[in-house]
Amino acid sequence: MRKIGIFLHAIKLPDEEYINIIADQGFCATFTVMMEKKRHVRVAELLAKKGIEYETIHAPFGHINDMWLDCEGGETMYQELTDCIDCCVLSGAPIMVVHLSSGQNPPPVTDIGRERFTKLVEYAGRKNIRIAFENQRMLSNVAWAMESFGEDAPVGFCWDCGHEACFTPGTEYMQMFGKRLICTHIHDNFGVYNQDDHLIPFDGVMDYKRVAEHIRNSGFTGSLMLELAAKKSHIYDEMPAEVYLERAASAAKRLAALVDG
Repeated sequence: MRKIGIFLHAIKLPDEEYINIIADQGFCATFTVMMEKKRHVRVAELLAKKGIEYETIHAPFGHINDMWLDCEGGETMYQELTDCIDCCVLSGAPIMVVHLSSGQNPPPVTDIGRERFTKLVEYAGRKNIRIAFENQRMLSNVAWAMESFGEDAPVGFCWDCGHEACFTPGTEYMQMFGKRLICTHIHDNFGVYNQDDHLIPFDGVMDYKRVAEHIRNSGFTGSLMLELAAKKSHIYDEMPAEVYLERAASAAKRLAALVDG
């Protein structure tokens, strides 16, 4: 059966307790946001003991639009991204997931942004880390990245099906970039424009038969990674953490059956 994974921060629990529960539920992979280096090392040790793959680290994106601007913030953002690559090396996580923009009115693709992202890809290559550019609201910058960095570059696509459904309804990224897919972010929502709910799959309104079809047609054989956030929806307010994670595992296995069936 295809591997299933889950975000390490889906619901609040101490790291060791969380990892023990997800291991018991059959999750084989996880990812984190960027954390303090000591915590990365500790999490990597705990995951290794349970045989769980530390698949990716999600890069900071608090002022990612600055990467496209001729400003001091752009250089600061670039440094945050290279620091995250270093955390990938430290943790043994082979992929860093990167947003290319944020918000509904981000800057256009610019020469200084192209230069910074090219330097970032070169830095990642020297460190043997791959960058997965994730779909947000703008198709144009994902298209730029996939065209600019070919298959010989340490670059691929991270498909976030939840983002597609609530940020760019009607646009099917996998039709365009599925052959470059190197990791997934899977979550559900209620179909409200610009409302990113990060629900457990099948708890919202998304068409998971279509999600499964996209993944199957791409030829991707990696893990189905749930990017969940219990605190984003009131429907999980009274649900114990163990029950929430069991429900997440059941949903991931159901999706895996759709993909592989």
